[in-house]
Amino acid sequence: MNKYKIKVNDKVAVSSGKDKGKTGKVLQILPDMKKLVVEGINVMYKHMRPQKKGEKGQRVQFNGPIAISNVILVCPKCGRNSRVGMRLASSATNKKIKERFCRKCKEIID
Repeated sequence: MNKYKIKVNDKVAVSSGKDKGKTGKVLQILPDMKKLVVEGINVMYKHMRPQKKGEKGQRVQFNGPIAISNVILVCPKCGRNSRVGMRLASSATNKKIKERFCRKCKEIID
C-alpha cells in the first residue's frame, strides 16, 4: 500500500527543479526511494551500443524519477495546485474509511 498522498494516475505539478511549472500524470511510484515517475517530466536519454554487426547505436528516451517532495497535486475538481488532506468518513456499511480531499475546495478526490 502506498503511504503517500499521491497515487498513480493523479495529475501533479512540479514545484521545483528543472521542470518547474510543468504538469503531468503519475506513471509509477517508487516508495523505497521516495520518488515517482511523471509523464513528460525529467526526460532522460540512454545511449545504447549496437548489439549486432552492421546495426546502428541508438538513443532511448525515458522519464526519470523525481522526488515526491518536488511535486504537488492538481485538484481534479477545481484545477488548482493544492495540498492533500486526509479524513475519516463512514461508508454505507458504517465502516470507517480514509479519504483524500482538496485543501482548497474541500471536495473528495477519489
